[in-house]
Amino acid sequence: MSDHKAKILEVCNQIRKNTLMETLDIEYVDVGENFLIARMPVSPKVHQPDGVLHGGATVALAESVGSAASYVFLDGSSFFVRGIEIAANHVKSIREGWVYAKASIVHKGRTTQLWEIRITDEEDRLVSLCKLTTIALPKK
Repeated sequence: MSDHKAKILEVCNQIRKNTLMETLDIEYVDVGENFLIARMPVSPKVHQPDGVLHGGATVALAESVGSAASYVFLDGSSFFVRGIEIAANHVKSIREGWVYAKASIVHKGRTTQLWEIRITDEEDRLVSLCKLTTIALPKK
């Protein structure tokens, strides 16, 4: 792993402290030229009452990785990144293991960005497909 890649993942994992990402045990695990990947354990902590992964937890994972990706691929020291719209299609249930969220850029505008986030299980089977729009607001 390159030093640059390791540093990006270290920063992403440090900003999780005292946030929903830490509560859900979301961890950033890989970054590339135009993507960021995070994972989250599937346990009763993120289940809905019938024992499968809650869609809200899935969406929280998707928004977390998409927003972090915007921060990584924009100048995070100059902009605040906020999610302004998210849509999710849940296509497979999962009861245990890990889910992985890969945020890939679809559109990188100066102000708004569009991300596709694929949530997969440990066998790379699609669990949810999400679309996130973020906005970069200048820090003053």
